[in-house]
Amino acid sequence: MDLSKKLGDVKAIRAVASANGKNPLWIVVPCHRVIRTDGSLTGYAGGLWRKKWLLEHESSAKQQSLF
Repeated sequence: MDLSKKLGDVKAIRAVASANGKNPLWIVVPCHRVIRTDGSLTGYAGGLWRKKWLLEHESSAKQQSLF
């Protein structure tokens, strides 16, 4: 939703999600960070299990525990 807001049309959320899902560069462009407004995970070309892993891997709490 944030991206559709930045594009100037909150109602464009489906178009943004569709374009995001078709992104062939899903490792280069961090589309795994897109989540639903209720906080739940939504489609990801690499699989939801991988999306969950990536988000957990990037979490600041886990990062801080390394030091």
